[in-house]
Amino acid sequence: MNFHTRKWVKPEDLNPNGSLFGGSLLKWIDEEAAIYAIVQLGNQKVVTKFISEINFVSSARQGDIIELGITASEFGRTSITLTCEVRNKITRKSILTIDRMVFVNLGVDGLPAPHGKTEITYIKDQFKE
Repeated sequence: MNFHTRKWVKPEDLNPNGSLFGGSLLKWIDEEAAIYAIVQLGNQKVVTKFISEINFVSSARQGDIIELGITASEFGRTSITLTCEVRNKITRKSILTIDRMVFVNLGVDGLPAPHGKTEITYIKDQFKE
């Protein structure tokens, strides 16, 4: 799993207990996963269909730097399934895991559309001559 996106936990991201608010973290994850799906499927029209159990393993505090790791685990005809882990950038301690996030590829009519992808595409391979 590649960890590319990093977030700095700031005061506005905290819950009343002084730890990272789960809703803020889930928003970051959904946005990053959607971007990942868009890049993999080559289509800016994707929607979140399903998110499996969210396992909060540990908390993050103000000043922590966290990183989001997302990878494709399965390609359906009109969907892509991703896995996610969030960890502390410095300690590498896991903060959250999600086994399955399913995104659906949409056509111009807004309905599910086949995407024709079967494996992960890496950016370095997209620009080979």
